[in-house]
Amino acid sequence: MKLENMLTETRNPNTMNLDRMTPLEIVKAMNAEDRKVPEAVEKVLPEIAELVSAVEEAFHRGGRLFYLGAGTSGRLGVLDASECPPTYGVPAEMVVGMIAGGDRALRHPVECTEDDPGQGKKDLEKHRLTEKDIVVGIAASGRTPYVIGGLEYAKSIGCRTAAVSCNRGSDIGRAAEIAIEVETGPEVLTGSTRLKAGTAQKMVLNMITTASMVRIGKAYENLMVDVVQSNEKLCTRAENIAMEAAGVTREEARKAINEAGGSVKTAVTMILTGCDAQMAGELLHRTKGRVREAIFQKP
Repeated sequence: MKLENMLTETRNPNTMNLDRMTPLEIVKAMNAEDRKVPEAVEKVLPEIAELVSAVEEAFHRGGRLFYLGAGTSGRLGVLDASECPPTYGVPAEMVVGMIAGGDRALRHPVECTEDDPGQGKKDLEKHRLTEKDIVVGIAASGRTPYVIGGLEYAKSIGCRTAAVSCNRGSDIGRAAEIAIEVETGPEVLTGSTRLKAGTAQKMVLNMITTASMVRIGKAYENLMVDVVQSNEKLCTRAENIAMEAAGVTREEARKAINEAGGSVKTAVTMILTGCDAQMAGELLHRTKGRVREAIFQKP
């Protein structure tokens, strides 16, 4: 599909006088357009859920989730991947964000690199991609060669693949097994897909990692029980989580967390089952880290 024919590249009839608007009129116009994004995402929730299930399966197989994108799309993938270790206590290599042009492209435009489909393959090869992994290509236009090359390589070695774009019938959607195409329509500023398209992509990525991590036991009720205590704020959050989950005082929560070697999940299991840290750890091992199931298996 040619770029000029894509909905994300067409002119928005509601903002034809953008350059004559006051500051308040501009932000009102942007806000009005942004309200359309959740409705567009809602239309593809079944496809997002299908991808969540595929990611969950990959994690259970010991596989990894790879995001592959360029420009804003690539930066959003890197952002989502970077948040997973502190939030869910997973290793950094479990969710990997890759951007055309490498780390330099996070802060500086390296636009030409997205036109090379072979580079998408090379970047995945560096991570020794296997059939256990899953690769998600991200491109607002849905036509980025870097992403298409990566998806085609992933499919060739037996990986499951998915694509997130903002145009129906996208090239990356055709190159992937699961196509998530959020039609956000024309941007306030023509072709500036860091706006509505970027917001939609961020919403979808939030859903992918949050839902898949919850599914593999990284939450108890709606609490992030695998949070990493890497600073003062997160230490306090860990205590708050244990207090909420187990109905104990802050002092009792901290004592249990310390006895559990810093593991909030183990501390919560200890308190709710009356077990020591070793037994709580064994219960969690049996239930693959699911606190709710571990509680019902207490001795």
